[in-house]
Amino acid sequence: MVEAVQIPVEHIKESKLPQVDFKNLGFGKYFSDHMLEADYVNGEWTSVRIRPYQELGFLPALSVLHYSQTIFEGQKAHKDENGNVHIFRPHENWKRLNRSAERMAMPQVPEEIFVEGMKQLIELDKDFIPSGYDESLYIRPFLFATEETLGVKAANAYKFMIITGPVGAYFAEPARIYVEEKFTRAAPGGTGAVKTGGNYAASLLSSAEARKQGYDQVLWMDAIEHKYVQEVGAMNIFFMIGDKIITPDLSDGTILAGITRMSLIEMFKDAGHKVEERRISIDEIIEAYKSGQLKEVFGSGTAATISHVKELKYKDFVMELDVDAMTVSSQMKKELLDYKENKSGDKYGWLERV
Repeated sequence: MVEAVQIPVEHIKESKLPQVDFKNLGFGKYFSDHMLEADYVNGEWTSVRIRPYQELGFLPALSVLHYSQTIFEGQKAHKDENGNVHIFRPHENWKRLNRSAERMAMPQVPEEIFVEGMKQLIELDKDFIPSGYDESLYIRPFLFATEETLGVKAANAYKFMIITGPVGAYFAEPARIYVEEKFTRAAPGGTGAVKTGGNYAASLLSSAEARKQGYDQVLWMDAIEHKYVQEVGAMNIFFMIGDKIITPDLSDGTILAGITRMSLIEMFKDAGHKVEERRISIDEIIEAYKSGQLKEVFGSGTAATISHVKELKYKDFVMELDVDAMTVSSQMKKELLDYKENKSGDKYGWLERV
């Protein structure tokens, strides 16, 4: 545990809290009053501060606009019944951000800035934390290149920031998923395991095409054979076939190592379920559906928590699923949300109190 360092704060003059409709939060609509900033210049982190959420000034040659050196994380904070605020596994997100930074030739962010800075920012804006079911304060740490240059190289200056905002459920309803056959999200040796903006930008065309057909998200396949399942645009994916819960493994570096995914695997195993991390083909899923063995399909992620899939389409074959019968993942979703809100005790030591 690092020693807490008090970060200078410039307080907002007038809070935006009265503008928040807590009965209709949506996701990513509202932002809290303050943001954390830190600059990486001449090989060291400087100017760590918290100031009012506001516009950033930059010049057209800003490196990130041309060469996409940018990474981010997603986390959540909840209030328990006593009003105490907890962040879910922030040190795991800090580690993953730095793994992303290494792959993208960016500097490591110190723990005292990422975790301790986050805690101080949340404490300042804790009134924005909602209290409804599956509602939380969403936390977005991100790092991007700020050197002014048109040279193709790793930048020599960066900015790290954290912004927050109250959110509801990412998927208000069970998802309809379209299996992508043409485009690929990631290939071995690429940046699939990195939470970088370019991965998401490359997915937008496929997502738009899926929405035209009435689907919410795209399920990506492997880049080589277009045969093996990888992940959905906004979440990792799980399939319950018979009595086994199966999720694609992370061995080839093409799938994001989800913090929620990792947590659910441990929780499912502790609850006595059989969990397999392995390659799973779309043919195996279709066969399981035809034989009545495909019991549940659900995604996991910080934003999504657990999101059920009610329809999966591959080519012209549509698999319709009974969400009401998905009792295993529904129970685990409740247990995970209860855990985050500290209703069941911190069995795993995953909660960081603000």
